[in-house]
Amino acid sequence: MHIVALKRSQIPEWQRLRTALWPHVTSEQHRKEIVDVLSDLEFNAVYVAVGSERKLHGFVEASLHLTAEGCHSSPIGYIEGWYVEPEKRGKGIGRALLKKAEAWAIANGCKEMASDAEIANVLGREAHRALGFEEVNTLAHFRKSLKDNPA
Repeated sequence: MHIVALKRSQIPEWQRLRTALWPHVTSEQHRKEIVDVLSDLEFNAVYVAVGSERKLHGFVEASLHLTAEGCHSSPIGYIEGWYVEPEKRGKGIGRALLKKAEAWAIANGCKEMASDAEIANVLGREAHRALGFEEVNTLAHFRKSLKDNPA
C-alpha cells in the first residue's frame, strides 16, 4: 500500500470513496466539491492509499484554516474528509494517510491539526482519539424556517 498525492487519473476512484463516506451527497455535489478542492491546491491537499492494481482503498482531504475549534495557532491543518474502506481498516492505512496530511500541514506552517466528526459517528471519533486528537467540543446545530412577515 502506498500513500501518494492524488493524480487526476484517480478522480473517479476518489469520488467512489467520497460517496462511500458521504452517501447523502449527490454525484453532482461531489463533482463540484472535487473541482473546488483541485482548483486551489495551495490551500488543499488530497492523498490516497493505492493498493494492488492501482485500486484506491482510502483517502484524506486536508485544507488550511485560519481558525478551528479548540486551536490556538494559525494557520491550522484541517482534515476535511478521511476514509478507509471497511475491509482495509485496522492495517495502518488511516494512520499513514493522516501522517501524510500532517506532514503537508507542517510544510505549510501549521502547528496544530483539527478535524470533526458527527456525534453519532462513534467509529470516526474513536479513530481520531486513537491517533492523538482530543475532542474539544460537541455541538448540536439548529435551523428554523422564517416566514416572510414574522409576527
